[in-house]
Amino acid sequence: MGRDDEYDYLFKVVLIGDSGVGKSNLLSRFTRNEFNLESKSTIGVEFATRSIEVEGKTIKAQIWDTAGQERYRAITAAYYRGAVGALLVYDIAKHTTYENVERWLKELRDHADNNIVIMLVGNKSDLRHLRAVPTEDARNYAERQSLSFIETSALDSTNVETAFQNILTEIYKIVSQKQLGDSDRGGDLPDNDVVDIHVPDSTPGNQRKKSGCCNQD
Repeated sequence: MGRDDEYDYLFKVVLIGDSGVGKSNLLSRFTRNEFNLESKSTIGVEFATRSIEVEGKTIKAQIWDTAGQERYRAITAAYYRGAVGALLVYDIAKHTTYENVERWLKELRDHADNNIVIMLVGNKSDLRHLRAVPTEDARNYAERQSLSFIETSALDSTNVETAFQNILTEIYKIVSQKQLGDSDRGGDLPDNDVVDIHVPDSTPGNQRKKSGCCNQD
């Protein structure tokens, strides 16, 4: 087994938000410490992986990035399947990308697991002189929607590491608590697999069958 394959948990995290908000550069900054000023809009889907340590456990993050353009929305069902975390990204200098957060959040809640961990991310914080979205407005919205919130800059690396570390740690804590409960009942979760966070919804007609995602690499 190669070093890259030695992990305790594999978590699928998706990046969503309008085209041009910097999702691809957040991905490349976190996974490869790279930033490309000339990056084109993503067409289709791509993902990259990186492992981090949380409380002595190795967490392998499989981070998926897709285009924000409407014409690629047909991929949504497969894109969200098995995701346990999502970064909902907007551009602090473009108010329309913040206005569209509501629509993205609805799509996420329609397609993803009920218990997915969601973080609202105001990207391009280096463009503070062009700011169109006040930090407090976004923070208050995140609180009302029960989302975590952070502002980042993929250009100068501000808070990129923190954003991914925070969401992966939050997912890990939920999963480890769930495992603790399962082991108390005599159940167990398999190692080295995508863990699907799912607490059955008691509302009639609101239960959806969930499936994990196979290892891609």
